[in-house]
Amino acid sequence: MSDTSRLTPADNASHAEPDRHEPFDSCEDNPSNPSANDTIGDVIARRFARRDILKGALGVTAIAATTGSLALQAAEKASAAEAVSRFPFKELEARVEAVHRVAEGHQADVLIRWGDAVFADAPSFDPLMQTAAAQRRQFGYNNDFLGYFPIPGAADPSAHGVLCVNHEYTNEELMFPGIGKQDRKFDKMTQALADIEMAAHGGSVVEVRKEGGKWRVISNSKLARRIDATTPMDVTGPAAGHPRMLTAADPTGRRVLGMINNCAGGVTPWGTWLTCEENINFYFFGKLADDHSEARNYKRYGIPGNILNWGEYYDRFDVTKEPREANRFGWVVEIDPFDPASTPKKRTALGRFKHEGAAGIVNKDGRYVIYMGDDQRFDYVYRFVTRDKVDTANAAANRDILDNGTLAVARYDADGSLVWMPLVQGQGPLTAENGFDSQADVVIEARRAADLLGATKMDRPEDVEANPLTSKVYVMLTFNELRTTAGTSPRTDVNAANPRVNSRFGHIIEMTPPDGDHTADRFTWEILVKCGDPAIADVGATFSSDTTRNGWFGMPDNLAIDHQGRLWVATDGNSSGRTGRADGIWGVETEGPARGTSKHLFRVPVGAELCGPCFTPDDQTLFVAIQHPGEADDEDPKAPPATFENPSTRWPDFKDDMPPRPSIVAITRIGGGKVGT
Repeated sequence: MSDTSRLTPADNASHAEPDRHEPFDSCEDNPSNPSANDTIGDVIARRFARRDILKGALGVTAIAATTGSLALQAAEKASAAEAVSRFPFKELEARVEAVHRVAEGHQADVLIRWGDAVFADAPSFDPLMQTAAAQRRQFGYNNDFLGYFPIPGAADPSAHGVLCVNHEYTNEELMFPGIGKQDRKFDKMTQALADIEMAAHGGSVVEVRKEGGKWRVISNSKLARRIDATTPMDVTGPAAGHPRMLTAADPTGRRVLGMINNCAGGVTPWGTWLTCEENINFYFFGKLADDHSEARNYKRYGIPGNILNWGEYYDRFDVTKEPREANRFGWVVEIDPFDPASTPKKRTALGRFKHEGAAGIVNKDGRYVIYMGDDQRFDYVYRFVTRDKVDTANAAANRDILDNGTLAVARYDADGSLVWMPLVQGQGPLTAENGFDSQADVVIEARRAADLLGATKMDRPEDVEANPLTSKVYVMLTFNELRTTAGTSPRTDVNAANPRVNSRFGHIIEMTPPDGDHTADRFTWEILVKCGDPAIADVGATFSSDTTRNGWFGMPDNLAIDHQGRLWVATDGNSSGRTGRADGIWGVETEGPARGTSKHLFRVPVGAELCGPCFTPDDQTLFVAIQHPGEADDEDPKAPPATFENPSTRWPDFKDDMPPRPSIVAITRIGGGKVGT
């Protein structure tokens, strides 16, 4: 999921994003990490300088650069012949079109679109007569993370469930007629439009059922829910009630309105939905005084971003009027998908940063381990380990398990080891002398705490998830074209875990816990693939030589691991101008002779990115989120600006009076069977 769909993003730190546009993308992904910590590129450079260059994927790159792809294919033909693909489907062609496409033998059907009814009484979508009241009853904008929960007692758990959906951000230029991209001018914005934007954020819960091989939304479901930027939520954990969380509207510091910029997330074994706030800085307006007590904190998070003008209408989003409100965003939010009346909980023990996701695994000792990426150039990979064990027999007993545990940040070393460093007040530099008087200060300023511990600065870490069948953990590093050769200020050099200068296409790191113990202090790590076109030697891509011209990709963002243990990678940032192909999803081999081979299953329409891949328990349906279709290609200087009146596509309706609409798509095999076979 990443944070914006553009490559130029600036503030977004989360994805500076080529991944999502978020109106932000074109604006800013300006790194805010001032530390002198090693970057992942520094570490990688040291590590592989000490290894035999002809080993593994690095050797493949070296051979390819000197002898060409034909010689490489001949050299590896024998071992490749031994490989048996776990992705036997006929590969899709990589290209860019106005429509979506799926590999032969599969079908891809639109399930629900922006503006479609979530509740039975929702008005029909009218793009020319939008209101906040209507939007609160309709499916929100820019769907990202998807979580599927089988209906308890369902005859077929893979054919009847609820789908939880994040709504990350809004594209005013594509949503509203006559507006165009505001680019901080806000000359055409109004409070009514801002209210629609606020209503289009948050999340949706819809009940879905598969009938006759096709999925549909149950229109009168009692489980239906919309959450937006005004939904009351509880603050729990170390930061709850702390003075830095108090506002005029909430003198308790325990109640906040809404969640914003919700990117990826997770599904817990006790049946709750974790949704993650990412580019929160975009939403705060004004200018905080340099001598304010939160000035250092906010600078590290790029607050205020002044990307949206909600602060013109609501004091809580203006840092000059309510300077602590921003501390109440940037958290992981836990929601009960089966109780529409339940209050979402912001779980502050998991730290405050630009969360891409919060996917977890039950460790062999029973504790729950959550992996998280801070989606900004030069920021970090985190882990949270619960204090208590998961009670598998009583889901309710796990209700507040995420309020107690240990947050840690990763340091990747050149010898292939990884150290998890706890972010615990009173340990190491995290003391009152450095401004950390309590654990609340540590989690509120998790980034600065990680700086002081010497964490490794990464190339925009997005989704991080563990494979429950192998215990391997995969980190999606989308890109970082600001990484330079050694020597200059925070934007320095390559390191072992982030090995490329001007990393335009990203890479995937594989982490291995010892003996499958996800709570261990030290892991080992490798690079699974460096992304980009392997036919261009300067790119330095390291896909297997069995990967076809359609199989390689750039800018990995989200991932899914199906119930067979296969890795699926979704991308954000591929485009006509950048790679000559649309974003989509690829299956990637992680084991055996075929390791590093990638195969293309599905691609999105022009201007869009693919988010939230999510399988049903039988692997016979893959739900995907199509975000910001119709955007302009920022990498193509000839591409005209995209607007409501002139989008790059009118997918999925293709009607002259209908704008492009972010949507959920259900991918299935024609005639039944597991997706990707």
